[in-house]
Amino acid sequence: MSRKNSRAAVTSKTETPDRPEKPTRTKLMPSTTKLSALAAAALVLQEAGQAMTCGELIHAMADKGLWSSPNGQTPAGTIHAAIMREINTKKEQSRFVKAERGKFAWAATA
Repeated sequence: MSRKNSRAAVTSKTETPDRPEKPTRTKLMPSTTKLSALAAAALVLQEAGQAMTCGELIHAMADKGLWSSPNGQTPAGTIHAAIMREINTKKEQSRFVKAERGKFAWAATA
């Protein structure tokens, strides 16, 4: 048997190694997991029911204990960039809408 054929016999494509199943993510994550900044911003905007600036979002997220900046210098700028990226990428399926200059709202309230 040639060397090439012996390797093919050892590693068959039909055999899969035993792997633990990956946990699946749900839309509503358990309270024990830490929210991302975007998820926390979406939650705050949904509860507020009105448009907010990124600075207001950061303060509201910190007050509610949902998310706080890990020593970032410009958390409002980071949130602004992330929200704009979601709006531009997901278009109609985005959780956010730009309500007016510098303000974002929950997509269902706009």
